[in-house]
Amino acid sequence: MATTLPLSEFPGLSLDPQRLPRHVAIVMDGNGRWARRRGLSRTEGHRRGKDSVRAVVEAARELGIPYLTLFAFSNENWQRPSGEVSFLMQLLHRFLITETKRLMKRDIRVVAIGDSGRLPPRVRQALAQTMETTRDNRAMTVALALSYGGRQDIVEAARRLARAAVAGKIIPDQIDEQAFARELTTGELPDPDLLIRTSGEIRISNFFLYQSAYAELYFTDTLWPDFREREFLAALDAYQRRDRRFGALANQPAERLRAQN
Repeated sequence: MATTLPLSEFPGLSLDPQRLPRHVAIVMDGNGRWARRRGLSRTEGHRRGKDSVRAVVEAARELGIPYLTLFAFSNENWQRPSGEVSFLMQLLHRFLITETKRLMKRDIRVVAIGDSGRLPPRVRQALAQTMETTRDNRAMTVALALSYGGRQDIVEAARRLARAAVAGKIIPDQIDEQAFARELTTGELPDPDLLIRTSGEIRISNFFLYQSAYAELYFTDTLWPDFREREFLAALDAYQRRDRRFGALANQPAERLRAQN
């Protein structure tokens, strides 16, 4: 699929439409620092970050990337000041309400991963409505990681398999990588090919610990509110410059490597 983004506006960037990642995951970090450097409140940083969400979703859709996961709120984020958590929940609620028409127009499906039961009732309701409304869209899937933690995801998957074994529904020897992956909250999603983290932090912070085994990691100093189309394309350009071997030889056919992943 040929990109319809005006790449001519971004000199030095040239993307091969045949080598785009199937799934991009992003740790959206740096809203608070962006605001602090400008003498603004942290809430203003979060508000500006919403514009970057829209820009990246639109760019991924134009490029034909089938899956995009956004790490929007972690399990650890519940420890933040109650006022900030409340604002983030309000922002999420507003985003879900206001973006549904755009998502439908762009044929984008929304799914959620994580412990959504901890979200406020009205946010859960808006999230459920958005997922229901967009469920038949097929051009692209946007996964929102909400109240998500990689370790917790792994533990819950292990518990589900243990319960199944105790109930006699499965024997331990039947548990392989594929069976375990199906029990994760990302069971219906392919593993990410590219994981991006903004703001200069060089860690993945309990995000996709199992799923990112062979993801290409891309770290940028750009703070999330400044991460727009140019920065996203730069990350994709860096991805295409890498040699993905999945532990095999460099001359092994790429399609075989993808199949093994």
